[in-house]
Amino acid sequence: MVKPSKKLKKIVLIVGITGAVYAGFKYLLPLVIPFLAAYIAALGLRPSALRISRRCRIRIGKKQLNISVGAAGGAELLVLAALLGWLSYEGLRRLCGEAALLSERLPVMIASLDRWLTGKCHIAEEFFGLRPGCLVRLMQEMLRGLSARVKEGAMPFLMENSVALLDGAVHLLVVCVLFFLASVLCLEEMDDLRRRRENSQFWKEYAMIGERLAAAGRAYAKTQGIILVLTIGVCAAGLRLLGNPYYIMLGAVIGLLDALPVLGAGTVFLPWAVWELAAGRPAQAAGLFLLYLVCYILRENLEARIMGNEMGLTPLESLAAIYVGWQLFGFFGFILGPIGLILIEDLVEAAESSREREERENGSLP
Repeated sequence: MVKPSKKLKKIVLIVGITGAVYAGFKYLLPLVIPFLAAYIAALGLRPSALRISRRCRIRIGKKQLNISVGAAGGAELLVLAALLGWLSYEGLRRLCGEAALLSERLPVMIASLDRWLTGKCHIAEEFFGLRPGCLVRLMQEMLRGLSARVKEGAMPFLMENSVALLDGAVHLLVVCVLFFLASVLCLEEMDDLRRRRENSQFWKEYAMIGERLAAAGRAYAKTQGIILVLTIGVCAAGLRLLGNPYYIMLGAVIGLLDALPVLGAGTVFLPWAVWELAAGRPAQAAGLFLLYLVCYILRENLEARIMGNEMGLTPLESLAAIYVGWQLFGFFGFILGPIGLILIEDLVEAAESSREREERENGSLP
């Protein structure tokens, strides 16, 4: 029987590891995400939780008891959650203030839109020699029909999505409680978990995956944080220069939309620019289109470059991995793609090194 060549062995190895990584991301990762996030949070909280545990004591009678590491870390988590809730409340309060201002001007904007549509209809009637008012009545009937269809479809849509929203809220609450409990337990059992990992036969693989996940987490947080802050700043500054009074609210919304791979800043800027151009304001349209180009170039350049530099990939490899990950895993493929590529490379290299070492020990290699 002819032995397979080294190239064939490597191809089989790459295909096998790629399939294993894909299956792990697709089926195993969703089951362990809360526990993985809890372990990462415990690693970050452990130094401060240890200091609190050593310094804070509770006197019960004549005995002094130290606060456990888990209790200290749990208290820190609650404080961080309260701080995040307060920041979210302040941000929503500011956004609601701008939304209220927008609602006050909404009737004026609707009246302006009505006058613009009426004027365009009259121009079209004169150009085509139509009876005066026919296009205006046609547009009114179309808008009334559209409004009726929206009202008819709104109630079933709200009923169906309210159930899904309630189910999602309950699921999110369960995951948050599970994350909190798992974080506390990880803090309590950190030393035991470390001993088990070091005594395992797969400790090298655990260490490799842990290092890559940590690097990917840092790279993702750094990349998205930098791009989000820059996008919101650019959008807010640009909209303020264009004289828009809602520049903070719109800048935040556009920045968040830009972070979504399916939507992006063009979801707002491009239709808005077309509308301004049709309304006879080419300077505003050009400014909005320029803002879109700046946001697009900013994300395309920084995303692949920062992710690649942080994770040890070239910008082209990072961009290709992000695209493939997005196609395979959706939104979370942005980070799973580069992680998967690095894991495949590392596992293939580790498997080849192990095989060569075994062959050298057996005497088949010099």
